[in-house]
Amino acid sequence: MISLVPLLAAVLLASGLALAYVIGGAAVVAFVATDNTRYLAILPQQIFSKIDVFALMAMPLFILAGELMNRGGITSALINLSMALVGRLKGGLGHVNVLTSVFFAGISGSAVADSAALSNTLVPEMTRRGYSLTYASAITAASSIIGPIVPPSIILIFYGALMQTSVTALFLAGIVPGLLLAAALIALNAVYAWREGHPSVAKADMPPLLPTLVRSLPALSLPVIILGGIVFGWMTPTEAASVAVVVALGAGRFYEGLTPAAILASLQRTAMLSGSIFIIICAVSALGHLGALERIPEAISELVSSLGLGPVGYMLLLNVIFILAGMVLDIPVALALLVPLLAPVALEQGADPVHLGIVLSFNLCIGLISPPMGGCLLVVSTVTGVNYWTLAKAIVPFVLVEIAVLALLIAYPQISLALPQAFGLAGG
Repeated sequence: MISLVPLLAAVLLASGLALAYVIGGAAVVAFVATDNTRYLAILPQQIFSKIDVFALMAMPLFILAGELMNRGGITSALINLSMALVGRLKGGLGHVNVLTSVFFAGISGSAVADSAALSNTLVPEMTRRGYSLTYASAITAASSIIGPIVPPSIILIFYGALMQTSVTALFLAGIVPGLLLAAALIALNAVYAWREGHPSVAKADMPPLLPTLVRSLPALSLPVIILGGIVFGWMTPTEAASVAVVVALGAGRFYEGLTPAAILASLQRTAMLSGSIFIIICAVSALGHLGALERIPEAISELVSSLGLGPVGYMLLLNVIFILAGMVLDIPVALALLVPLLAPVALEQGADPVHLGIVLSFNLCIGLISPPMGGCLLVVSTVTGVNYWTLAKAIVPFVLVEIAVLALLIAYPQISLALPQAFGLAGG
């Protein structure tokens, strides 16, 4: 009878039912199929325990701060600052694209929001100055995944809540990998610039550095306030998220782009995103409870031991599974489904939970720009009008570079652990 559960899930998914309800419904049927019906009575308690996590309170607040900043007219200020810093280099607007994504990452933490904003603003400017539309779209999608790695990151908060790992440590651990990814993309853009003859930004079009920097300070203050407050112990991540909302409102007023209608839209979007994430947590917690009853993590551990996979072999297998999952699942769904089952085995083999969180989150972010379901590819393709599969082909070199960065993170955990260890927040 248990074999019918995946079939039922596939039928429900094909019917267009929301994924959270598919998972939840399949979980309840699985309880019946495995003769665990008597445990359904305590399922509400198990579900509530998974969402009654203080760290999760920060998630909707950071989403709201990002939405307010994105609607507050900061895009042009960040693009101008990036142009003042790197625009004069050959292939300057490509470098501007990547650097703007770094700045956006410290504000919204959303790859989809980043790709949508830059597709609307920077891609048309790049094509006007001689870049092909396909290349401009590809580098926009590729650089957008910096957002969920550099703090404040919604998926790192989600992982921290799932694995009871310090969100502060995860935020610190994401800084160097995010900057390393940006450096790798800038290097690849430089190669394309020399090969394709991409221009630098004309001196007459360069914004003056000092006035541009001053105008960008309200936007740039957000990540400084968040990280500074958390790292030095002045605020918890949840308190920092509350302060971020206040700062976002002030920055929006400064840039004169935050209207009452924009604030209402931000609140509506926040409610929708937060609700979708929490309902996924509820559905997956039901499945996780069944997995605990059936001792699935222990079975996976025994299977890994029987196959003779050491820490390195299992980490490689884990990353292959997560890359494939990232291609077809939303990041919150993939994290909620796979992390509770597969991550404990890696921790038993000596992996640091902070390093593991960065590696798995980075891995799933690559799925955002990988077909067949790459979320950022879909957004950029829709906004720019580039054929989806043409864009997917053009982004392959960027994906390969990002996989190379992921391999570095796996091989050298200190890349992500150095900062948390410096503040006493991670082990060896």
